[in-house]
Amino acid sequence: MKKNGLTAILVLQGAVLIYSLTTVISKLVSNYRILSKEFILLYLLDFAVLGIYAVMWQQLLKRFELSIAYANKAMTLLWSLLWSVWLFHEKVTVPKIVGVALVIAGTIILNRPSEEADASEEMKGGAK
Repeated sequence: MKKNGLTAILVLQGAVLIYSLTTVISKLVSNYRILSKEFILLYLLDFAVLGIYAVMWQQLLKRFELSIAYANKAMTLLWSLLWSVWLFHEKVTVPKIVGVALVIAGTIILNRPSEEADASEEMKGGAK
């Protein structure tokens, strides 16, 4: 199992934050007529953000197990909720808060090193 520090997890969350920007851009795009100048520009911006995220994601997969990295993508819900409140003045409801809290709890649990991994590391260290 790969061991990741707080810095690596923060970089992963930064990538997820960038990914969440696509939801903001998509909402903005929906305000314009299809194939208008604004629509095309925002669509290209969305494509560029996804490209940046894809490069970051590929690099992060070198440091994280796929299951851990993919589970962290669920944090997009938190970032999207924050964007929706801050930029679009949408309401935060109790079910939304509960849902995001469950996602955060699950992400924290998955990012914690397991006791199995700790025991495995101790065995490797003792075998040297």
